[in-house]
Amino acid sequence: MAEAAFIYEAIRTPRSKGKPDGTLNEVKPIDLVTTLLREMTARHDFDTARVDDVILGCVGPVMEQGSVLPKIALQKAGWDETVAGA
Repeated sequence: MAEAAFIYEAIRTPRSKGKPDGTLNEVKPIDLVTTLLREMTARHDFDTARVDDVILGCVGPVMEQGSVLPKIALQKAGWDETVAGA
């Protein structure tokens, strides 16, 4: 039997270039994701320990984006340590 999946909310980061001539060139990817996670908890005031997984899309992971960005962002945003990030 398949388990149900629930999408709580879909929020995206600002769109721009992260290249030297782009408006997001000084913003770290981890800070973009952490801002999204904090905004989600502020909007809905829920217990993050009830979340099973956070799945994050990253177009071209390079350098610091190449790590497990979702899990690190969850920790930095103060979510429960049991929440998995992929």
